[in-house]
Amino acid sequence: MTPQSSLDLGVIGNCSFGALVDKLGRIVWCCLPRFDGDPVFNGLLSGEGVFEIELENFSHAEQVYRQNTAILETRLYDTKGQALEIVDFAPRFPSRGRVFRPNTIIRRVRPLSGRPRVRVLLRPRFEWNAVTPATTRGSNHIRYTSDGLTLRLTTDAPVDFVAGETPFHLDRSLNFVLGPDETLTESPETVARNFEEETERYWRDWVRRLALPFEWQDAVIRAAITLKLCVYEPTGAIIAALTTSIPEAPGSERNWDYRYCWIRDAFFVLRALNSLGAVGTMEHYFRWISNVAGDFVEGASDGHLQPVYGVGLEKTLTEEIVPDLKGYRGMGPVRRGNQAYEHFQHDVYGNVVLAIAQAFFDKRLFRPCGVEEFRWLEAIGERAYQLHNVPDAGMWELRTRARVHTSSSLMCWAACDRLAKIGHHLGMEGRAAYWRGRADEIRAVILKEAWNEELGCFVESFGGAHLDASVLLMGEIGLIDPMDPRFVATVEKIEARLGDGPHMRRYEAPDDFGEPETAFNICTFWRIDALAQIGRVDEARAVFEEILACRNHLGLLSEDLSTKTGELWGNFPQTYSLVGIINAARRLSASWTQSV
Repeated sequence: MTPQSSLDLGVIGNCSFGALVDKLGRIVWCCLPRFDGDPVFNGLLSGEGVFEIELENFSHAEQVYRQNTAILETRLYDTKGQALEIVDFAPRFPSRGRVFRPNTIIRRVRPLSGRPRVRVLLRPRFEWNAVTPATTRGSNHIRYTSDGLTLRLTTDAPVDFVAGETPFHLDRSLNFVLGPDETLTESPETVARNFEEETERYWRDWVRRLALPFEWQDAVIRAAITLKLCVYEPTGAIIAALTTSIPEAPGSERNWDYRYCWIRDAFFVLRALNSLGAVGTMEHYFRWISNVAGDFVEGASDGHLQPVYGVGLEKTLTEEIVPDLKGYRGMGPVRRGNQAYEHFQHDVYGNVVLAIAQAFFDKRLFRPCGVEEFRWLEAIGERAYQLHNVPDAGMWELRTRARVHTSSSLMCWAACDRLAKIGHHLGMEGRAAYWRGRADEIRAVILKEAWNEELGCFVESFGGAHLDASVLLMGEIGLIDPMDPRFVATVEKIEARLGDGPHMRRYEAPDDFGEPETAFNICTFWRIDALAQIGRVDEARAVFEEILACRNHLGLLSEDLSTKTGELWGNFPQTYSLVGIINAARRLSASWTQSV
């Protein structure tokens, strides 16, 4: 297999698992049985696991999503004018009173012209590329087995050709159903066709209910679908990205495993989807976060909330290097697990409260939050108050340096501020006044301690002298009026020091690995939001158009971007970055009433 050369990838999935498909229609990444599982297809990290429909005499390819769906269509053309189409998706649709979302990939392959000659390369690898599975064959299936996992391919393609990787002429449509070791009750063609029709209907219905802005609808729809695909619905967790160990910059060794649920990232995802009217994700997430918070309230979490947990509420995410994968473009190391679970990051308390706050006010929910939920959120608020001026690792998860980070204190303030609003909404005026007093106290501390008189702006830590894009959230979260001269000056100073053309770096102080080399995409979106808030809307729109032009061919973004080459880096697809697309479009779009 040719090494993966870029993040020109599409995502398929069904809220139980996900897979990445490259421009040639090769499945190069898929972890099973869930997002943080074994990468049975691992070609993305220079592994041997791949599922490819290889076209002889290949010339070029085209790839698009079917409109308003998570169904991916790849067309391959050869030098003789022959062509084929691959349709990829993971089934998701209502069935028997539940959502049907099996660990199954459907591939439908049909000739578009001529009789193209193809070869099917189905090479799953287990135990992080260390194990080649044993295979057994039936008349219409192949089983791939190891001690911990068995996959079954059921197909109407010649099993001998698939097993032997034998080239053959594609003269009819073929179907590949790869999933659990279960016998299909109908033919592969019938199952694949029915699943495709039902899955298409599901996604079109889901998109139809979104409250879209007037402008940039295609970008928002693709971002929203992809965020939905990053939800692990069995528990309600929301992962930060589908991948591990895509470097933040070439050869930087900033290779991290993002296949877990960061409380911070999840809040931003919920906020973006809620703004589009997709509140169901909030209800699913509430189940997950209430377990995390419940452990904290009941004293089962050692007195603090971790910034990150496993999708099944796992607390220990031991970080280790995988020896049998070379890494993206050979740039190791490949890591599984994330040391951040050990960190103290005090913004998480505010992110819990912010993620749940809407559930106290939204009349659409099946189960709105009430006094009981407010009581356990108060315990989280108390901890936020205690920690608002205590050093931590910060939202950028610095591993060897602790400070009182402005962004962490900001979120501690947000916890107390939202609790005051919730208390008032519930008619608990005494509690509302209590939390308003605490919020005002924290706010005064931040405005004093985070302000650097010499620089004339807010800085990344109390008494610090370095800039950090995260302080742009001060206006967005509501700590300060965006038109306050201090905030306006901060925006301008951050642009001058951290901006690189339309893009934005996270911070200027060197970290554990030196100075950051690439722009961090969510920071660019924070810049867009801040520009709009201070009245520089035309500039915000221009920056937004430039970052949209940096998406891959399918409208997706990773975590980082090279300002020199425009190339995407970092884990993919990054929920933070997709959130930015939705927020910026909603903020900057012309209104429907003015435009129609």
